Amino acid sequence: MSVFFVCTGLLGLLAVVLTLNVGRMRGKKKVFLGDGGDAELIAAIRAHGNLLELTPLCLFTIWLMHGHYGDSFVSILAVVLAVARLLHAGGMLGFIGFGRFAGAVGTTAVMAVAAISLGLSGLGAGH
Repeated sequence: MSVFFVCTGLLGLLAVVLTLNVGRMRGKKKVFLGDGGDAELIAAIRAHGNLLELTPLCLFTIWLMHGHYGDSFVSILAVVLAVARLLHAGGMLGFIGFGRFAGAVGTTAVMAVAAISLGLSGLGAGH
């Protein structure tokens, strides 16, 4: 589970960085409520929001898998999720050209695998 905890910590730090980025941009753009129609601020807000919308459920679902699937499978999913969320944030903020797409696909794949695996375990058909 230590890999899972490290990845969770890294994702928490990414949330902090994205939070600070939104605050910095709001000050720079002098937009303190909403997005002011500013494309750069909109991207920063969505990078932050998307992380917070998807990551907690993914992490919780992965964590629930531990008892049924063990450390290795959980660790792989946690690493893929962490990389996917970093790519997505980098893509949303314009640092990684393919990042938004790759991150979205990676995150969705992790959620699908974890959800299906848990469902199968619940039905007694899992690992």
